[in-house]
Amino acid sequence: MDTALNPAAAHRSDARLHVLGPSSTASPQTVRVRALFRLSEAGRRASLLTGGNGRRKQRLIFRMPASRMHLVHVDHSGTAFLKLRPRYEMRPDQRVVRIDEAPVYDAPPSVETLLQDAARNHELEAAYRAQGLAYRSARQDVTGSWRTQVAEAFLRDPTQRALVHPSPTMRRCVIATEQGRLEFDAKRDRGIARDVPMEAYRRFHADLRARQERAKQNIVEFHAAYAEKQRLVQEWMTENGTADQRARLAAGVLPLEEAVEAMTDEAFRAVDHLPRYHHDGVARLQAYLRTFSPYATATVSELSLHVATRPLTDATSAQWAVLREVQSAVPGARVYLRERVLSWTDDRNAPRLRIVTVLGYLKRGPLTLRREFCVPESCSSVPEPEGAAT
Repeated sequence: MDTALNPAAAHRSDARLHVLGPSSTASPQTVRVRALFRLSEAGRRASLLTGGNGRRKQRLIFRMPASRMHLVHVDHSGTAFLKLRPRYEMRPDQRVVRIDEAPVYDAPPSVETLLQDAARNHELEAAYRAQGLAYRSARQDVTGSWRTQVAEAFLRDPTQRALVHPSPTMRRCVIATEQGRLEFDAKRDRGIARDVPMEAYRRFHADLRARQERAKQNIVEFHAAYAEKQRLVQEWMTENGTADQRARLAAGVLPLEEAVEAMTDEAFRAVDHLPRYHHDGVARLQAYLRTFSPYATATVSELSLHVATRPLTDATSAQWAVLREVQSAVPGARVYLRERVLSWTDDRNAPRLRIVTVLGYLKRGPLTLRREFCVPESCSSVPEPEGAAT
C-alpha cells in the first residue's frame, strides 16, 4: 500500500501489482517503517533486562500513519526509514549543526519517542537548511561587494594588469588581489564586474603589441649601432691599421674584437708601461695558496675559483698614484679603482688573495675601449702571503 502513494508507480511495468482499489474500511493508511538507532552501555544493559539483544546498533520495524510521511525517507529499493540520521542539534549559540550519526539512547526507546525525535529532527533540518541559505546569501553579498571593489579599482587604474597565466580572454580573466586570485567571467558576473575580462583582454593585447614594437625597435637600434661600429673601425683601420688588417677588413673577415683591441692599444699607448691585468685567477690563486705549507699541493680549478669584485672607496698612495697617472695620460677616460678577492671554494678556511686594479673606460661612439691595469704592489707574478690560514 505504501508504494501506491508514489505517483511514479504509474510508470512502472509492474505498477498494477501495487495499485489497490478503494479500501472497504475507514481505518487510516499506514506504512511499514524502519528506525535505526544506537544504544549506550546503559541502554544495552536495559535492553538485555527487557529481553532485547543488547547490541549497540538497533533496528526497530513498525507501522506508522501515512500522515507522518514527512518524517520518512524512502531509499532506492523502496524501504522507508525514519529520519533519525543525519541528526541535527541546536547549540547554545542558536546555531544548528548536522551530525552524520544515528541518535544514542540510554534506554530502548518507544515508537512514540522515536517519532517525536524524528519530528524534532525534521524541524531542525529545516532550520539548518534556512541557516545555510542565509549564510550563503550573506557570503555572496560579501563576495559580490569585494568583486565590485576589485573591478572598480581595476577599471579605474590603467596600469593594473590581469595575470598572464592563464592569459585573459574576452570572457575570463584572473586578477591578483591581496586576498588571493579572483576570477572574473563576463557571462557569469553581474554589474561592473562583467566589464573586467574585456578590459583585461584589451590591455593584455596592447602590452603584446607594445612589446613587439620594442623588440623591433631594439633590432633596428642594434643594427644601427653595429653599422656605426663597422664605420668607425673602417675609418681607424684606414689610417692606423696594418696592411694585413686592411686587407682582411676589405674582404670582410676582420673580427670586430681584433679591431677594437687594436684601437684600445692605441688609445692607452701612453700607459703601456703599466702591467696589464690578465684574467688568470686560477693560476694566480693556486700559486698564492702554495706559498702556505698546509696548501703546498693545492690545486685550483675553474669550478673551485670564486671571485668577488667591488669598486674601492679608499686608496693607498700607490693606488692613487696609478689612478692619477692613467687619468692624466688618457684624457676623457673614466678611471676607477677595483678590488678582486679570489677564494678557493674547496676549503673555506684557505687564505684569500686580494688584488687591486685600475680600470679605464673610453667611449668612441658606440665602441667601448677598456683597459685594466694592475697596481704593482698587488699584482706580482707570485703574490706575497697576506697572512696564515685561519
